[in-house]
Amino acid sequence: MGFKYRILVVDDEPLIRQTSALVLADAGYEVRTAGDGFEALIEMRRALPHLIISDLSMPNMSGFELLSVVRRRFPHIPVIAVTGQFNGAPSSALIADAHFNKGHYTLEELFASVSRLIENGPSRMHGENPDSPVWVPRDGSGYVVITCSQCLRSFSMPDKKVGDGKATEVGEVACEFCEAPVRFLTDQRLAKRKRGDTKSSL
Repeated sequence: MGFKYRILVVDDEPLIRQTSALVLADAGYEVRTAGDGFEALIEMRRALPHLIISDLSMPNMSGFELLSVVRRRFPHIPVIAVTGQFNGAPSSALIADAHFNKGHYTLEELFASVSRLIENGPSRMHGENPDSPVWVPRDGSGYVVITCSQCLRSFSMPDKKVGDGKATEVGEVACEFCEAPVRFLTDQRLAKRKRGDTKSSL
């Protein structure tokens, strides 16, 4: 019946994606899903969503990285982070308009947040520096994957080239595809929190 708002659900667990899609579709939304940040960007090339609901701890491209790209490239799209990453208040590093701890919220609370953000737009500040860095967590694999916020393509570089992982250390590298400068921020502590994350359903 009429126009439907499009929501993109990003989570690496198939059951959570399926359950989320069914619940949101039943509420009248058009739902697209993705298993990680890379798949989410592919979906966004096909059709931009009106809102994104994303997990943070995912393989390949994490929610931290995806949210950083969305903030820079698609600042008009509100984002809700649903994660088991934090207990209580979310990290100051979290770039999202709303945050829910998995297993500690009701569907009514989620729907209220979705409706408010779609109607009013992103609640985060719009006066951010456009050159603010993308967030790149380190996982101890020996390299990091950086996504260009201009062409949305990803490339890897050796971990040793991104410094010692201090939270305040900002690096810069030229995108291997479009040569645009990409400023990035890495933090080893994020990787440690991700390894200790406990999954739960929507």
